[in-house]
Order: sequence, then structure tokens, then C-alpha cells
Amino acid sequence: MDRSFVIAHISDLHLDGSGRLLATIEALAGALRERMAGFADVPDRILLITGDLVNDPTPQALDEALAAIASFRRTGLFTDIQAVAGNHDVRRPSQRGGRHDAYDYLHLPRTSKSVYYRQAGLDLVLLDSNRASLTLASGDIDARTYQATVGHSARLSVELAGSMGSAGRAHYSEPAENLVRVLALHHHPLPQATGEGKRFLGVPDEPLMYLAAPATFLEAATSLNVSLVLHGHRHVEGLCGYSIPNPRATRSGGEDFWHTVHVLCCPSSTGQGGDDAGFNIIHFGPSSEAGPSGHRFTIARYSRLRNHGDFRTLDSNLPDGLVRIPAGRDLSRDPAIQVAIEIASSTSLKRDQVLRIASRLLSRRAFYHDGGQSWADDLYIYLVTSHAWADIEGKFARSAPKRDVAVLAAVAGLLRRLIEQSAEMLGIDRMTLDELRGGSLIRRDDLEHRWPTPPRDAADVEGRAQRRLRLLRDLNDQVELLGLELGLGGALPRDLPQDLPPV
Repeated sequence: MDRSFVIAHISDLHLDGSGRLLATIEALAGALRERMAGFADVPDRILLITGDLVNDPTPQALDEALAAIASFRRTGLFTDIQAVAGNHDVRRPSQRGGRHDAYDYLHLPRTSKSVYYRQAGLDLVLLDSNRASLTLASGDIDARTYQATVGHSARLSVELAGSMGSAGRAHYSEPAENLVRVLALHHHPLPQATGEGKRFLGVPDEPLMYLAAPATFLEAATSLNVSLVLHGHRHVEGLCGYSIPNPRATRSGGEDFWHTVHVLCCPSSTGQGGDDAGFNIIHFGPSSEAGPSGHRFTIARYSRLRNHGDFRTLDSNLPDGLVRIPAGRDLSRDPAIQVAIEIASSTSLKRDQVLRIASRLLSRRAFYHDGGQSWADDLYIYLVTSHAWADIEGKFARSAPKRDVAVLAAVAGLLRRLIEQSAEMLGIDRMTLDELRGGSLIRRDDLEHRWPTPPRDAADVEGRAQRRLRLLRDLNDQVELLGLELGLGGALPRDLPQDLPPV
């Protein structure tokens, strides 16, 4: 299954507990239902609310927010709902009675929270930015308060890095570098190029209401391979990009040289204060325009002028009204990772599932006779295939006939021999090989960089290639006993998909 997800991004509802916005919430839900209709087959459909769910954290307003969230959940449009706190959701020190702690009441993260969606390969990071932005009650701010705010803003990068670890890398189904990372917070990390220009307390808003240390935060985001930042707060629409040179780039110029974080703003989805209402639909999936393994974000922005009439496409000047953004790197999954996810989601495996999975795992260049093969690349494929095969054995052996169990064990043994032979060819010692075998996450390009070429003479290379070919033909004999005719060890089939490039 191709990795894919949809995020419906709403913000700044400003519910006050009076019921006056119930009709507006119903209109928003109806618009979401219409725009989400085409994504019913996408496994992960997330409703994200980027703060200011209430206008003031009174019990009545918070109860209304809970009711609104429950109504969104009852639509069946979304597989998950996540939210972060905005400045209006927080009880201020000057407010003594009649207010609640919205963090606990609405179960919002106080610092950072990483939510991992295994099937989509999405790491959604929720950040609380309430102490990291200037909140002014007057036009003046003293130096001490400003410095404290800058410190809190800078600490967001530490919390961001910490959320990566709190999710537990062992729980990822793939290397952390391969995850699609999306950040959500309430405040603007950057002024937007469009939709701004309001005035606050008689002065232009651009110097105010944003993160106090945006460069530190965005540098942390780029270093963690973040692709997209979603936020609300200013009740305006906006989309911009923040780019730095990619430290892994091998040449200058072109998109490969830049690592870009796109920052997308959402206006008030209920049209607070007479503003235009709006919401965003973000779809991540494969892109035929970006090549067979490329992915991209497709963003649809919707607006309701002065909060009256219907929600209409904001970017009507673009084809289909959609903004298309490249993901920035190859985020396709190795088939073994896809298999691991499928197996993990099953309590047991049936024989037809095993045959289908085995065919996907073994129908790859490393299992055929091809003079252009890389020993390091093949070692990677043998390692990840061996890990996936162990998962198959664990789930299928409980109910499989003894004959099939014996075949699975024989295939596992041949995979071990292929791993050992490739490691010997590359000069990898036994201890290092044991570490590679023990790690559930292996990066292909790490192997290519560490062992780019075999330290052997030409005769030795040819001899070992012949011995590998015999192992592959033995492997083919075993899978034929399962009923699979894959022709392993033979010529590379013309219709065989190309193995995915390193990521």
C-alpha cells in the first residue's frame, strides 16, 4: 500500500459556551464532509485543531468545545482528532475563579507530543507555543519579559527534539529519517507573505504575535527533516517556505540543494470577529509527476467570505484549486517495511497471505542474476528481508502444516547464508555483522557509504558471485515447494519493478 494520509486543518474556533456558534460549527462540519468525501479510502484521516478552541476557558465554553469535538468524531470522517492549546485556551494568572485548566480539560499537550501513524509513516508533532510568543496587554513590553519569552521560544527546539525521542525509535517501522514529519502549533513561526497587514494596538502586527526566536525553532525543524508546519492564531490565511542548504547535497542548484519547510496558516474556522472563515485539507501521497517513487503534499484551502455563504476554493487561480508541494526527498518505503507493517497489523497469517508477501519480498533485483548488482545494496536487501521473514515465521508457524514450516525455516537459513557471504565479500567482521542483524532498522545508504566496494580481487569477486548464484537457485527450489514460480537466480524479469533507491 502506498503511504498516504489526510489532515483536515481547522483553527481558532473561539467557542464561548453561549451556543451562538453552533450553526457555524454545523456549516463547518458540512463543508468538511463534502471536501473529505474523496478520501474515504485513505487509512489515516486526521482532524487537527491548532488552538483557541475556546474564547475564554470557562466551564461552559470548554463543555461546548468537547461537544464540538464529539460531533466531529460522530461524522465518521476522521480516524483521529488532535489539538494543541492556543493563548485563549489558557487560564491567565489574573483570572482567579470561573476558569479551568484547558490542558487537562481538553487533554492538550503541555509541552510536546509525538503521534506516530504507522501505516502512513507520519510523525505528527504537537507543540505548545503559549509561552514562546509575545502576548501584549499594552503597546509596551519590558526587557526582562521579552528575554524570558525569547528563552521559551528557543526552548521549543529542545522540546521538538525531545518529542522525537519520546515516541521511541524502536516503535517506528522504518528509519526515523524516512518518516514524514509534520509539526502543529498555535503561533506563527514566520510572518506570512499573504493575508497579513492587520493592525494591533495601533501598530502593524508584523513585529508582534509571532514566536520570539523563530530562527532557532526553524533551524531545529529543518535538522529533523520536518516537511510541513501547521498553525493558526492570527485569523489569516498564508503559505510560505523556509529553506536552508541541504548538508547532504552533492551538487549546488536545483531542489536537491535545498531543504525546505513549508509553513501553512489556517484562519479562524468559525470566522471570529467577522473575519473570513477557512480551513485547509492536506493530502500526502504518491505523485506521478515526481517519478515512480516521488511523493508530494496537495493542499486545498477553503474560505468563507465574512463568514457568510458557502466555503469556496481560495486558490481558484490554480489548476483544480490545489497547491502542490514536493515532499523534498524520496519517501517511498522498502517492500520489507511495508510487509512488516502488514504483518504487525495481523494476529495470524493465512497461507495465501504468506505466498503474496513472499512474492513481494523475493521479487527484487538482489534475488536475480544481474551483473550490475552492488554487494552493499544486496546485503541491505538480504538483511531487511531476513527480518521480515522472521516475522512471517512467527505468525504463520502456529497454524501452518509441518511441510510449510520446514520450507520457511530452509528459506530463513539460505537468507542467513546470503547475508554472511555478502558481509564477507565486503570485509565486515562477525561482531559488526551481529550488530547489523540485531538492529531492526537498517539504512541502505549507511551500508553504501561505509562499504562502497568489495576489498577483493576480480577473481575472488567472480567466484563469490557464482556461489551466491547457487544459493539463489537453492532458494528458488525452496519457494517452489510453497507453490511460487519466481525464477530466483535466473535472468532479471523485464517487468520486475526497480528496487527503491537509497533514502
